[in-house]
Amino acid sequence: MVKKRFFTIALIFSSIGCATGCATAGAGSYDTLHSDFERASPGARGGGGEGAKQGFGTVLDRTAFVQAVLCQNPTIESARQGWRAALSRVRQAGAFDDPMVDLGLAPLSLARARTRVGYEVALSQRLPWFGKRSSEAAAASAEAEAAKSDFEATRRALMLSALGLYDQYYVAVRSLEINAQHVELLRQLRSSAALQFESGRGSAQDPLQAEAELAHTEHESAVLSAQRDVTVAQMNELLHRPPEHPLPPPPKELALLKEPQGLDVKRLESQAVTGRPEIAAARQRARAEQARADRAGREYFPDFTVSTSYNSMWDMPEHRWMVGLGFNLPLQSGRRGGTADEAEAMRAQFENDARRMEDAARTQVFILMRQLDESKHVLSLFEERLLPVARNQVDAARASFISSRSPFSAVIEAEKNLRSAERDYQMARAECDRRRAELGIALGRFASLDCKGGER
Repeated sequence: MVKKRFFTIALIFSSIGCATGCATAGAGSYDTLHSDFERASPGARGGGGEGAKQGFGTVLDRTAFVQAVLCQNPTIESARQGWRAALSRVRQAGAFDDPMVDLGLAPLSLARARTRVGYEVALSQRLPWFGKRSSEAAAASAEAEAAKSDFEATRRALMLSALGLYDQYYVAVRSLEINAQHVELLRQLRSSAALQFESGRGSAQDPLQAEAELAHTEHESAVLSAQRDVTVAQMNELLHRPPEHPLPPPPKELALLKEPQGLDVKRLESQAVTGRPEIAAARQRARAEQARADRAGREYFPDFTVSTSYNSMWDMPEHRWMVGLGFNLPLQSGRRGGTADEAEAMRAQFENDARRMEDAARTQVFILMRQLDESKHVLSLFEERLLPVARNQVDAARASFISSRSPFSAVIEAEKNLRSAERDYQMARAECDRRRAELGIALGRFASLDCKGGER
């Protein structure tokens, strides 16, 4: 009868370690975070970027390029695995220790035929003080939330890099096209200058000046070609491909990213603070440290160990089955106090980091708003005044040279001004586009620009 009661209680002890160890305080949070983690996998976001492996077609679309980068770049998977590691710690936190079984045997009793075999069996389970497990699980859950925010911050930083490189690629290709057009124009001007000289209406220096400017423009084309190849190599790095892998050309016109609607500075500053994953990560880590501080405060209370044992060697059967309760005496306050102080200091550090990043986010939005206004003003100047004037200057200078009313140097100067204006215009468009992208990402937008989404 006593043995039957002992083994019944032993079964109960074993159930404590299994059932409560599996159902930790962070189980609900873990399920939610795990669902988010599964949705962030490359397969769930659109098949692992097969478009990047098979090519982009005849034209490199910006959205397709950014999606391919977000699907193919190892940095994304590295950040996701960091999130996975933090998520795995949620399952570990707050779990009970395994029950302990102690077995004892009296070996000399085996040698005596008439002596009953002597043995002792004990089972024990450590039970932490109330609240320790939940605090530990809360800290792990907050760290997993922070890792999720780190993953989102990595995605957005990579998105911004991809958009910036795409704009550089567009400018390089368009600049090469502009230079090629001007090489052809300078060849025509060289021929015109030679004809003028042969007819006695020009100077022998005019064809030489055209030839010198033509050589300079061809040199610029070589420099621009090298810049384009460097940009392609950097884009291939983001795509996790060999640097020499060719890319199709961008479209003829760069479609500017959509501008955020409702450009009220105060509202956008507030939106930037709430939408930045870096700020969210700092706040979540502060929450984790607060949970650790709470856990350290409970270290001043003892943990209990409940146990039951059966010893066959007691003469009186009533003494063979024992139950016990053990607990530690938390007398060493130095370690416990230091742990609490460390957690409080780390919490304060992360909270101040979050405040610093909030200030930086507001400032960044304000600056980007002003820079975007400047870029739009510059674009309008190019489109409405600078480009038309530069084109008219070339036509007027050529007509005046042919009619011998102005020197050939005026034609060369007008051509250089037009070439510079056309290239500066393409760079201004790319700069405006980059600032729109930076503003959108600073506000936490373009989040749907993943393997399945598009710009918003």
